[in-house]
Amino acid sequence: MKSFYHFMMMYRGIQEKNDSRKALADWMFHDHDFPKHSSDYLEISQYLEYHTPFSEALTTFDQVWEEYIQIN
Repeated sequence: MKSFYHFMMMYRGIQEKNDSRKALADWMFHDHDFPKHSSDYLEISQYLEYHTPFSEALTTFDQVWEEYIQIN
């Protein structure tokens, strides 16, 4: 199973400027403390709760997590 971070990197190439998945992926890429090797929902969601990069980040995370679970 690939990490959630690795899964999210596919959204960095999205051309839409206002796509919240792209915004979250870009933020994760630049945040050196993000748990990049984790596949644990609780660990990642808690990190995002304390370090949320924008107001929709947790909602976006929950939506993308469902995609991640289905693929993995």
